[in-house]
Amino acid sequence: MRRRVLQATISAVAVAVILLGVPLGIFGARYVVAGAEQRISDRLDAFTLTVSRAVERGERPTDDQLQRAAEGREGDLPARVTVSLPSGEQLTYGEEMADPVVVKARQTESGRAWISFEVSARGAYIQAAQIVALVVVAGVVAIGAGVAMAVWQANRLSAPLVYLAASAEQLGSGQVRPSLDPSGVEEIDLVAAELARSGDRLAGRLAAERQFTQDASHQLRTPLTALSMRLEEIMLTSTDEEVVDEARVSLEQVERLVTVVDDLLATSRRSQGGTTEAVVLLDVVRQQHEEWADTFAGAGRELVLDVAEDHRVLATPGALAQVIATLLENSLKYGDGTTTIRSKPSGPKNAVALEVTDQGPGVDDEIAPRIFERGASTGGSTGLGLALARDLVAADGGRLELAQRRPPVFRIFLSGVPRTLDPRVVLPPGTTISSRGRRRGWLHHHED
Repeated sequence: MRRRVLQATISAVAVAVILLGVPLGIFGARYVVAGAEQRISDRLDAFTLTVSRAVERGERPTDDQLQRAAEGREGDLPARVTVSLPSGEQLTYGEEMADPVVVKARQTESGRAWISFEVSARGAYIQAAQIVALVVVAGVVAIGAGVAMAVWQANRLSAPLVYLAASAEQLGSGQVRPSLDPSGVEEIDLVAAELARSGDRLAGRLAAERQFTQDASHQLRTPLTALSMRLEEIMLTSTDEEVVDEARVSLEQVERLVTVVDDLLATSRRSQGGTTEAVVLLDVVRQQHEEWADTFAGAGRELVLDVAEDHRVLATPGALAQVIATLLENSLKYGDGTTTIRSKPSGPKNAVALEVTDQGPGVDDEIAPRIFERGASTGGSTGLGLALARDLVAADGGRLELAQRRPPVFRIFLSGVPRTLDPRVVLPPGTTISSRGRRRGWLHHHED
């Protein structure tokens, strides 16, 4: 839309300037030339009257009169004056004129003398060209002003629409209720108001749906747990091998059903994370630093931040916080020395790389190729932490990789916010969600 508004406004200004400027330039040039010719005619008429009076008295025009006629008044073009007297004598004053030449001639009232003025039209054409150049300059200035106005108007119209689109996208994810400021454009504000009302209705429905999912999962887990205990009791108390075998098979099926319910509940919870937002990377990292600094200090280690304040990325705040918490917990458990969280630019389009590194022995060569596989662990953990962290980063369009084995460097690649969009204006600001207490229990992983 921004490009269309620019094209439409600039085209309208250009057409207006052409339609007005071209006739104005032509009219101005002709007016200058016509004005010069009119002044020549007026000078010729005045000198013709002077010559007629002199001829009536039987005299001839003086050299002074010829000079004044040829030079004219201030601002007049110089002329070559020729006078043919009744006696046949011809008087001439002035230099030869360069082409193109304008010739004006008159005859006295008695018809006894002829007077002609020859004037070079070059001076008149130069003045006409100056007028045309002035019109062209004025047209360029007008087009420049029109471009500036078009840019301002396009930004004024497109920015609220981009903001509205971003808010609608977040609303579709069910993450937040869009908070829209009035844009000053009535139609856009009407759409924003309706979007806010739709957000309220959708938020209520999503809340009810999530509550139902949690309640259903809880209600299913309770009888399944009781059934598992009953089957285990049968296995322990029964002396009939067939009954024990059947109980074992049934217990395996119940455990499989419990796993399915847990997976469904986990999927429902992850789906509540919403979509990506414009996030100030330092805010998320600083929050994790505040949560983990004391723990590192208690272990005799230091947690250092080296994150630029102007790094803004597109990510889900809660998921990004969980990934950082996973890497910090991994470093605390398996690493050594100072742990550093560092950010730096990565490639074009404002991409950012976030690194978590320490001074420990690093990742063993045997486990390194499988570090992101589920169940890959040598430290007694579940081996799910890095796999889940990688999935969370990938869901936001990023990438998590082991950039260096010794010393260990885990690098998170995140998409940057385009410089043409101000995330504090165009996109709703992200909120940082703590993950240490909520996800720490199942985001265990190994980094040797």
